Amino acid sequence: MSDLHDDGFDEGPREGPGDGAFTDGEWDTGLLEEELRQAAAILDPVPTELRRIAVDAFALHDLDARVAELTFDSLVDAIPVRGASDPPRMLTFSADEVTVDVEVTADGLIGQVLPPGPARIEVLSGPRPHALLTADDMGRFTGESPPSGPFALRLRTGREVVVTEWLRA
Repeated sequence: MSDLHDDGFDEGPREGPGDGAFTDGEWDTGLLEEELRQAAAILDPVPTELRRIAVDAFALHDLDARVAELTFDSLVDAIPVRGASDPPRMLTFSADEVTVDVEVTADGLIGQVLPPGPARIEVLSGPRPHALLTADDMGRFTGESPPSGPFALRLRTGREVVVTEWLRA
């Protein structure tokens, strides 16, 4: 008679989905979550390429990095020049005292980190391999190929890490 309530009705079995997911009047959310994950993996699996991109995007996450905001974009802020058929795109990013000026052309990237000094620069472009650039003692750097699609820059200057906003090339 342990399954009878004061109203005299039998509550029936106390099992929910799976074995032991519902015990003592409460759901075992960990077990339920695992069963839902398994069902989703079978019925609607995540494409392998999408999973790889997600893992790579998470790997780009750097808790110590400061985000350099876009403060100038020649596509938006510049006055058009008559006769220029394919002018370079000029970008300026700022994070506190660090400024990054970048010129994006059909031939690649040209830029400078201010204040001037050596830096390692990664051109992040989603699932593609990162281009590695080096800024000289004056903070100048060049890249041989222009980014295609969304990109960002990660700068390492000594112990400091700065990541620019993502833009579409």
